[in-house]
Amino acid sequence: MYSIKQVSAMLNIPTVTIRAWENRYEAVTPERTDAGYRLYTEENIEDLKWLKAQVEEQGASISQAVKMLKSRKKEQDEASVLLQEHPKVGDQTAYAKMEEQIYQALHAFQGERANALIDFGFSLYGYDAMFYHVLVPVLIKVGDAWETGRASVAQEHYMTQLISQRFFQFFHLFPIHHLMPKALSFCPPGEHHQVGLLLFSLFLRKHGVEVLYLGANTPEEDLVQIIRNQDISLVCLSLTDPSLIEETDELVGRLKEACPHITMTLGGRAYERASCCKYPESVIKLPTEEWKTWLESLVRKASE
Repeated sequence: MYSIKQVSAMLNIPTVTIRAWENRYEAVTPERTDAGYRLYTEENIEDLKWLKAQVEEQGASISQAVKMLKSRKKEQDEASVLLQEHPKVGDQTAYAKMEEQIYQALHAFQGERANALIDFGFSLYGYDAMFYHVLVPVLIKVGDAWETGRASVAQEHYMTQLISQRFFQFFHLFPIHHLMPKALSFCPPGEHHQVGLLLFSLFLRKHGVEVLYLGANTPEEDLVQIIRNQDISLVCLSLTDPSLIEETDELVGRLKEACPHITMTLGGRAYERASCCKYPESVIKLPTEEWKTWLESLVRKASE
């Protein structure tokens, strides 16, 4: 527990401001000593820190920031209540329940609710389970909903963007091992679905590979220059649209000719289901649990 002077010094917020936020906006509710002095918990301090960031960094008024904070806490509380029925890691019913709740929140443009559910899921199930068993299926469901007309273009963009941001948050949490290859990940021109590419790139990043992620619908211009200037040795390309295989094969050929040292890795539903393509030796059809073995083999070959 901390006094108001201690909190003021920790957060660099004047005591008069803290009191004003409490009295006018009910930003936090500290406990009181018998003598009436304020005592702040760790949660109070985190809330004040968050409010300060919204006001100073995001340009929100304190009244707006307090409303956002209360909404965020409400969503987190609801997420906790909704999901405590299935608390066990590995419970497919729990994963499916979480997946559906996140999807419905995103479909309704309820970003705060979706993020609260995702945050709770990470605390409950951990990183791997949430990504592989919840968020990836959500992205797949989003793509299917868009293709079948059950989600508008705006909804598809909104849902994909929010979950993609959660993926990218983890890119910088993992250390880079400089003995590992440096990778470039992208989808070719015309390919707008990047679920598989996100997942594979995050796997590489988790195992120490530095990944330059260019994302969906990447133009060919400057790719060769990036590969050469950034010392790229592994190029990862994902394709779901089978009608783009022929022109993508041509792109792969041009990259291999210009940069013969690179290892090409081709994935996605289009290549997995294709009866023929120009570079079958570069296509990865392995299940996710075998990706690590593939990467270890790639590193061994590079060091020989």
